[in-house]
Amino acid sequence: MRKVYKFILLFIAACWFSSRASAQVVPPPSIEPEKPVSIDVNLENIFNQKVPRKYKVASITVAGNQYFDAALLTSIANINVGDEITIPGGDNFAKAINNLWKQNYFSNVEIYITQLQGLNISLEIAVTERPRLSTFTFKGITKSQGEDLTPKVGLVRGRIITENNRRSAIEAIEKYFAEKGYKGVKTDIQEVKDPKVDNSVVMTLVVDKGNKVKISDINFTGNNVPGSRLEKQMKGTKEMTRLTVHPPKDTIDGAISGNHLTFKDYLRHTGFLSFTQTKELLDPYVRLKLLSSAKFSQKKYDEDKEKILQYYNSLGYRDAAIVSDTQYYNSKGNLNIKIKVNEGHKYYFGNITWRGNTRYSDSVLATILGVQKGDTYDLDLLNKKLGKTMSPEGGDISGLYMDDGYLFFQSQAVESAVYNDTIDHEIRIIEGPQATLKNIRIAGNEKTKEHVIRRELRTIPGEKFSRSDIIRSTRELAQLNFFNQEKINPGVVPNAEDGTVDINWTVEEKSSDQLELSAGWGGGIGLTGTLGVTFNNFSINNIFSKKAWDPLPTGDGQKLSVRFQSNGKAFRSYNISFTEPWLGGKKRNSFTVSVYDTKYRNGVYNGYTGFYDYTAADSYIQTSGVGISLGKQLKWPDDFFSLVTSLNYTRYLLKDYAIFQGFSNGVSNNVNVKIALQRSSVNQPIFPSNGSTFLLSGQFTPPYSLFDKSKANSVNPYKLVEYHKWRFNGEWYVPIGKPSGAERNKQFVLKAAVKYGYIGRYNNKLEVSPFERFQVGDAGLSNNFALLGYDIVAHRGYPVYETSNPKVNPDQQSASRFFTMFNKYTLEMRYPLSLNPSSTIFALGFFEAANGWYSAKDYNPFKLRRSVGLGMRFYLPMFGLLGFDYGIGLDRYTPAGGIKDAARFTFMLGFEPE
Repeated sequence: MRKVYKFILLFIAACWFSSRASAQVVPPPSIEPEKPVSIDVNLENIFNQKVPRKYKVASITVAGNQYFDAALLTSIANINVGDEITIPGGDNFAKAINNLWKQNYFSNVEIYITQLQGLNISLEIAVTERPRLSTFTFKGITKSQGEDLTPKVGLVRGRIITENNRRSAIEAIEKYFAEKGYKGVKTDIQEVKDPKVDNSVVMTLVVDKGNKVKISDINFTGNNVPGSRLEKQMKGTKEMTRLTVHPPKDTIDGAISGNHLTFKDYLRHTGFLSFTQTKELLDPYVRLKLLSSAKFSQKKYDEDKEKILQYYNSLGYRDAAIVSDTQYYNSKGNLNIKIKVNEGHKYYFGNITWRGNTRYSDSVLATILGVQKGDTYDLDLLNKKLGKTMSPEGGDISGLYMDDGYLFFQSQAVESAVYNDTIDHEIRIIEGPQATLKNIRIAGNEKTKEHVIRRELRTIPGEKFSRSDIIRSTRELAQLNFFNQEKINPGVVPNAEDGTVDINWTVEEKSSDQLELSAGWGGGIGLTGTLGVTFNNFSINNIFSKKAWDPLPTGDGQKLSVRFQSNGKAFRSYNISFTEPWLGGKKRNSFTVSVYDTKYRNGVYNGYTGFYDYTAADSYIQTSGVGISLGKQLKWPDDFFSLVTSLNYTRYLLKDYAIFQGFSNGVSNNVNVKIALQRSSVNQPIFPSNGSTFLLSGQFTPPYSLFDKSKANSVNPYKLVEYHKWRFNGEWYVPIGKPSGAERNKQFVLKAAVKYGYIGRYNNKLEVSPFERFQVGDAGLSNNFALLGYDIVAHRGYPVYETSNPKVNPDQQSASRFFTMFNKYTLEMRYPLSLNPSSTIFALGFFEAANGWYSAKDYNPFKLRRSVGLGMRFYLPMFGLLGFDYGIGLDRYTPAGGIKDAARFTFMLGFEPE
C-alpha cells in the first residue's frame, strides 16, 4: 500500500496566495487519503528545518488533468526531474504555480511533496481544470440577431470558459445592440452542467434589450456659433422627428426639453420675421426629419464630436474644446444630449513668409496658396493648399513642385508669431533635387500584353517625375476597361541616393468581353434568336497561332464584335466590326471598319398553321452598309481631344415596301463623311465620378441637287440621299459630398447632360432627308430592326412621340414620322452600391426634359416634355449593361388618370441609350 504524505506549502501561501486567493492549497478532492500507519518525521518537518537544504526532484506526477497531457503540464510548470530545489526559501513551487495559473485553464493549482528519500523528493502537481463550453444559446432576441451575434461573441464550443470569455461576450452583445440604438442592454449568463459531456457546461446568454433609444434633443451651451450649424456637422447623430401637443420634459428640472424660445421672447424679438426663431419656437412641438435616423451610436457620436471641433477650427476657433457632454432621458424615455463647448478666441491669418524656395518666387507660391492676410484661420485649409493631403485635382504647392520633378519636396508651416487674434506663418520649403524616372515595371497583366499597357503610360524612363503624369496614366489604364480600376496602383519607389524613382505598376485583370444570347418561339414567326459577342481585348496578329487560341487570341487591345439576329424568315441581321486603337503601334490613331446587312420581309398570315408564309414575291426592305473611320488624338487645346473622320456607305433596297410617301420601290444610296471632334476627361468608363465628355459632329453627303437640277423633280428623289447633320452632346460628372465605404470610393455623383441634333437640306425644293432623322421617346431600344438609320433619343417616362405638343402622347413604341431637330436635358443623381469589377451596380434618380420639332420656325427650346423617376444600372462583364428606369411623365399626368397612367417602366440591355 502506497503511503501518500501531503503537506501544505505555508510559505508559498504567504508570499503568493495572498494575491491569488483562488489558488489556496487544499487536499485534492478527487483522492481520499488512507490513514497512515506511520509518519515520516523528516517529510513532516521539511519546511520547519532551520537550515535550508537542496533537494533533488526524483519523480513528478500530475493529477486532475482530463484534457491536457501530463508532460505538457510539467513542461509549462518548468519543473523537471533532476532539478534542485532549496527548501525552505526556494521559489520553484511559486513560479511553477504561477506558470500554470497564467494559462487560464485551471480553477485550482496545487503542488505536493509525496515522498522523501534522503535528499530526493517526489512531487505531485494537482490541477482542477475549468469547465469547457459544450454549447451556447441566446434568449430574449430574434433568431437572426442570434445568428449575427454568434461569430461576434467569441465563444467556441469545446474551449475552456474563462471570466475573460464571459466579459468579452457581454461586451460584444452590448456593442451590437448599441449600434442598433439600444443603450440599456443587460446580459445575464446562465451555466448548467452538461450531463452528456464530462466537465462541460451549457451556456445561455439571456439578453434584455430594453427599449430602443432615440435622440430627442441635442443642446449646445457656451456657443456663439448657432447650434443648428453645429448639429449639421453631426452626420451620425440626429434628432428624432416630432409632432405633438405635449412636448417632452427634462427629467432634471422638469422644463420643456430642447432648444426652444418662449412665446413672450418670440414676440419681443419680432421672431415672426425670422425663420430661425420661428423654427426654434415650434421645435418642441413640430420637427420634421423624415430621412434621418435618430438612433444613438456611441461610435458615431464620438466621431461627430470630432467633426464639431473640426468645424470650429475651420471657422478660426483653433482652441475650441468640448468641456463636457451629458446624456440623460426625458419624460418620454428618449435621450437628450447636452454638449458644453468652450469656443475660445477666433483667429485670423497674418503675414505669410516663404523660406527655402528657389524654383518659384514668393509671389507665385502665394498665388497658388490663395491665403490672404485677414482670412479666417483654418489649419486644414492651409495644409491642403500646401499639399499635405494629396488630391487628384492638384492645384496645391506640393503638386506644383511634384509636376516639375521635385519628388522629395517638403513643406512645413510654422507659426512665427501670435498676437491678439492674428497668427503669422513662416512656410519652410525643402525643394530637394529633381527626380528622374528610372525603372518602369508592370505586374499583374496575365492576358494583356505589356506593350498595350506601356503605350498608355505617361511615365517614361529618363524623363522627370510628374505627379500629373501618374494620375493621367492611371486614368488611361482605367479607360481601357481591361483592369479593375480600383486596383490600379502606380507603386512609387524613390531612390534618394541617386535622385531617381522607380514606378512599379500593378494591375488586376478583369473580364471585359460581352455575350448577348437570346432565343424564343412563337408570335406566328417560329424560332427567333440573337447571338452576339464582343471581344474588347482581341489580338488579330495571333489569329493564325494555335497557341494563342485559349479560347481566343487576346492581349493586343483590339476590339472585335460579331452579332447575328433572326426572327425566322421575317427578319435577319448580320453585323461585324473591328477596331485597332493604335494603328501602326506608335501613335494613338484608331482605325475601325464595320460591315452590316439587314433584311425585313412582310409575310401573309396563314390561319390554318398559325404562322406567316413567305414567298419570293413578298415585300421587303434590305439595308446594307460599310463604314471606315480613322481617329487621331490631338495635342491642342489639350490631349484629351480627339478627331475622328469616317466614310460611310448605306444602301437601301425596297420592294413594295412603303416607308415614305412616294417611295416604295427602288434603291436609295447614302454616302456620307462624318467629322467628330470630341473631348473626354472622365476618370472611369463605367461609373465616372468626375470629368466631362463633349462631342461635336457634322455629317455631310455630297450636294447632288446642286449639280443635278432635275433631282428635285425625279421619280425617285431619294436615289442619292443628301443632307447635312449636326450633333452636340455634353456630359459633366460632379462628386457630391465626401467618399464613404471601406475603400472610401462611394459617394453621390451628379451627372448633367445636354444633347442637340439638327438635320438640314442643301436644296429648298427638296424635302429634308427621311433618313438619318431623330426618334425621341421611350427606352431607345426599338429602331424598326435598325433598317432606317435614324438616331434614337430615349426619353424616360414617355412613349415614342411624333408631335411637338407635350400634351399629346399616345401609347406607342414606334413612329411613322421622325423629327429633324431635338433638344434633351438630363440631371441624374447617382450612388454606387457596388464597384466590384465583377458587378458594378448603382442607383439613380433623374429629371429629364426633351422634345423634337420638324422645322426651325417651330423650334421652342422651352417647350419640353418633362419627367422624373428612379432607376438602377447593373454592369456585368459578360453581358454588359442591364438597367431599368421608372419614369413619370409630368406632362402626361392628369387628375383622372393619376400617376399610374403617367408612369412608365423602361428597360435597357447592352448599352445606355442616348
